[in-house]
Amino acid sequence: LENELLYGVPFEMSEEAQSKDFIVPIGKSKVERQGTHVTLVSHSRPVGHCLEAAAILAKEGVECEVINLRSIRPMDIEAVEASVVKTNHLVTVEGGWPQFGVGAEICARIMEGPAFNYLDAPAVRVTGADVPMPYAKILEDNCMPQVKDIIFAVKKTLNI
Repeated sequence: LENELLYGVPFEMSEEAQSKDFIVPIGKSKVERQGTHVTLVSHSRPVGHCLEAAAILAKEGVECEVINLRSIRPMDIEAVEASVVKTNHLVTVEGGWPQFGVGAEICARIMEGPAFNYLDAPAVRVTGADVPMPYAKILEDNCMPQVKDIIFAVKKTLNI
């Protein structure tokens, strides 16, 4: 499914991606930004928020690895595990509600798998508010995860 809020958002396209033969591999995530302190995992619109938060945090000396899942079924949990082993911290970011969300599934898989032993802090989820989506723009913005929420979660996870 595509997020219609992304329709007006410009972003760079590589020459490879513009080729008529280019295919996005289903079930393979993409590391959008390399990092060493914390892993940010997201899909769809919140990936851009994660990249913005990572740029702000980099100015403070915190290097975030940003993973764009690109697909959630199948989910590239191996890439997430490899990143968690490297960074020892995990923050998931999604626009949906916290209950039964993609972030909950990622956290469960990490806790049930070998990467759990590498975590130095509990995994943290940044999600939409657990309320019906309001129509007022200001309320909608406050219901959806924002860059400030991601920065707060990263600092909480790293205890800084």
